[in-house]
This record gives sequence, structure tokens and C-alpha cells, in this order.
Amino acid sequence: MKCMFIILNNVDKLDELLTKLGDNGIQGATILNSTGMAHHLFNGHRNEAERFIGSLRFLLNPERDENRTIICVLKDEQVLLARAAVHAVLGDLSKPDTGIIFTIPCDYIEGGCFTY
Repeated sequence: MKCMFIILNNVDKLDELLTKLGDNGIQGATILNSTGMAHHLFNGHRNEAERFIGSLRFLLNPERDENRTIICVLKDEQVLLARAAVHAVLGDLSKPDTGIIFTIPCDYIEGGCFTY
């Protein structure tokens, strides 16, 4: 089992991504509102942030206040399907302002629809 985290920068893609995940057999997820560290520092402490993030400032999109973090618990064989869904909706994740995905091992789960 794996726990997949999808950090979605373009929140307008959320419904499309969730639909695509569902089409690929991923039936459950938790969605959290989230904010990146650099964006928070820049908006919350502009003078201090300029000293710390300087050249990173141009990467920030001031129109976007938050991200969505999607958390899914997946069977090992579902990871490739979930990755395919993410790439189908978001495209190349190496491009700025798209998102990040990663998994961590999930050794134990209890509750909800899981009976592992």
C-alpha cells in the first residue's frame, strides 16, 4: 500500500483531476487547502522574504493564494494508474506552477472502506 500526495498548484484543475482519478479506479481521496512556503513568506513578510527568497520571487504567481493537497491511499498496482491520471490532466510536472506528486509506504490503515 502507498499513500500518494498530489500537490495541485492550479486549483481550477481539481474537478478534472478528481474525475480522471475516478476514471482510473481511484475512488477515495482527502482534499486539503494548502499554501506553499515561499508564497506564504512573500505575502506575509514581504521585506523579510525578499532577503530569504530573493531570486525565487519571480516563480510566484501572486494571483494564486493557495494549492490543494490531495491524499489517496492506494494499492501498489493503483500507483501507476494514479500517476497516469495526474499526467493526463496536469501534463509535465517539471514545468512551473503545475504540481508535485509523491508516495510514501503505508504499512497500516484502519477505518473507512479499508479492511487491510
